[in-house]
Amino acid sequence: MNKFNFLPEGWNTEKYKITSNEEIEKCANTEKICQGIVEKCDNNYNLHINIGNNIIGIMPREEVEGINIEQNGLPKQNLCTGKVHKFVQFKIKGLNEQHTPILSRKSVQEEAMEAVKKDLEVGDKINGIVKNITPYGAFIEIGGGVVGLAHIEDLSVARIKIGQKVNIVVKCIDRESGKISLSYKENFGTWEENVENFRAGEKVQGIVRETEKNKNGIFIELSPNLVGMAEYKPGFWYGQRIDVYIKKIDYNKRKVKLFII
Repeated sequence: MNKFNFLPEGWNTEKYKITSNEEIEKCANTEKICQGIVEKCDNNYNLHINIGNNIIGIMPREEVEGINIEQNGLPKQNLCTGKVHKFVQFKIKGLNEQHTPILSRKSVQEEAMEAVKKDLEVGDKINGIVKNITPYGAFIEIGGGVVGLAHIEDLSVARIKIGQKVNIVVKCIDRESGKISLSYKENFGTWEENVENFRAGEKVQGIVRETEKNKNGIFIELSPNLVGMAEYKPGFWYGQRIDVYIKKIDYNKRKVKLFII
């Protein structure tokens, strides 16, 4: 059973929203996880956050991050500045002398990481937001600022983009370090399961996903985890919907040959 109840920052703003001034004290006493938009990062790399009703709270630099920190115990400067105009989750630690709420994202991360090590299980299906894409995979936040990696072989043929909300499957967990491997393509079935919906000789619609630089062919997505190749023709672009004819399905080589109509 999946007991990991965290949502990624920006996934569901209503769940974490502060709706009144009275709720600030209540959130501080109960250590409720809240969420707001970072309006600015000051010269000391503290974050100023709209926590609701145009109330601005301050997140000191040392409370911005609890995982990716320098030897001095502080997050990198660009990690702080990079959060401007983005959602962040936090707990309210209290009020300063000016009655300004003091916030901690670090506390949320520590709670989320504890839940990863204790409650998250291989095979769990959870929510995520794509934070970064590299040649070897995609980094996906799964909640509370905790990020896992979906390796390139675990992504579907359907291209994902930064900021996209995705449903993902937990593939592997290192309980000691908290490192998480994720799979996106498992949500869409195997190649064999997807190809069962198609037959050689039929006309179907696909989405252009890539044209090879050497002009050998055009990759066309037939379903989120099934791609075929057609002979190269100029004038097509990524994301374009086109009609194709299925020439051949090679079950041994797991290839689908197409003809653009």
